[in-house]
Amino acid sequence: MDSGLFTANNVWMMVATVLVFFMHTGFALLEIGLTRQKNTINILFKNIFIITCGLLLYYAFGFNLMYPNFLDGDLGIFKFGGFGIEPPENGMTVSYANGGYTWWTDFLFQGMFAATSATIVSGAVAERIKISSFMIFTVIYVGLVYPIVGSWKWGGGFLDSWGFYDFAGSTLVHSVGGWVALVAITILGSRIGKFDKNGKSKAIPGHNIPIATAGVLILWLGWFGFNGGSVLSADPELTSLVLTTTCLAAASGGFGAIVLSGIFYKNLDLTMFLNGILGGLVGITAGADLMSPNEAVLIGFIAGLIIVLGVSLIDKLKLDDPVGAVSVHLICGIWGTLAVGIFGAKAGTEQFLTQLFGVLIIGGFCVISATIVLAILKKIIGVRVSRDEELEGLDIYEHGMDAYADFRTNEH
Repeated sequence: MDSGLFTANNVWMMVATVLVFFMHTGFALLEIGLTRQKNTINILFKNIFIITCGLLLYYAFGFNLMYPNFLDGDLGIFKFGGFGIEPPENGMTVSYANGGYTWWTDFLFQGMFAATSATIVSGAVAERIKISSFMIFTVIYVGLVYPIVGSWKWGGGFLDSWGFYDFAGSTLVHSVGGWVALVAITILGSRIGKFDKNGKSKAIPGHNIPIATAGVLILWLGWFGFNGGSVLSADPELTSLVLTTTCLAAASGGFGAIVLSGIFYKNLDLTMFLNGILGGLVGITAGADLMSPNEAVLIGFIAGLIIVLGVSLIDKLKLDDPVGAVSVHLICGIWGTLAVGIFGAKAGTEQFLTQLFGVLIIGGFCVISATIVLAILKKIIGVRVSRDEELEGLDIYEHGMDAYADFRTNEH
């Protein structure tokens, strides 16, 4: 491989890294837009904490836990490569990763994925979790749970040897975050006023839907790096295919959601439309490199239908998910992972069963680990704010500030 191609590959991977980083802006805007004004600072604080803490943890040991001794094919379940990061011999040369990128680019790209997975939980637990408990949980989740699960596939572990396939993380990123979100909202309980005395769900409108819409469009843009970067080079044919299937699945996901929600609820719900787009993106992520455009459209459309059904199911279970994270990331993540065994180049019964076993194993590990950690936190310091704090808003009680200053108080 000549130096020009190596440079082009590495530049594309760095651009993809920047796009994935930009997704944190999208997550933050989506979460604050779909929740109430009085909790805006709290949500923004959590999102900034996730990216800063996540990168430092991934630097300290997450990367080495997820990719331990990558030159050694014998990978144990909890094998660990040591603290800190240091490029291996030839890590900056074309001999590393088949000339797709350098070792430093590898670390930074993967670090962005690690931080993204924790952001999924942030939206689900919004408006009622203690900030201290969330911060401790994030440290454990990003530092241990995500890298361990990632090592089973992307680190060359036992799921990889089984043939489990997850191109860019429908399960390893999105379902991992979704399982943890499901456990967290079950333990936390619903927000005050979410369900009436008869158990009927009541809408708690977000305070800024235009900002939420901007957040989804930013996430859609960022997904070009999320999936496109997962090609792990600037290969023209495969990268262009992945960007096409990703974009088509997003569009059809939004369309599927608005069609079914219109039939069910007799209105054109913008928030359902937005989550349908995200559901389509999550659904295509496991097999974006394997699908034809037609298959991508079908996978995305089904994901959009799943969003509407998933939101209804969450309500029926008396669970409170303010931003629809469980429906988008868990349920559509499972769908996308299973779709690899139904559509595309790897479709077949054996592959479908491998995908199913992978989903169940990872789901079981995430549910058990999240339950243990949250139960301990609940016992020691508590996980939910008091009733008065929740009613007043977490911005004042947790941070002592408002997101939107009332300049009328400064008039003379």
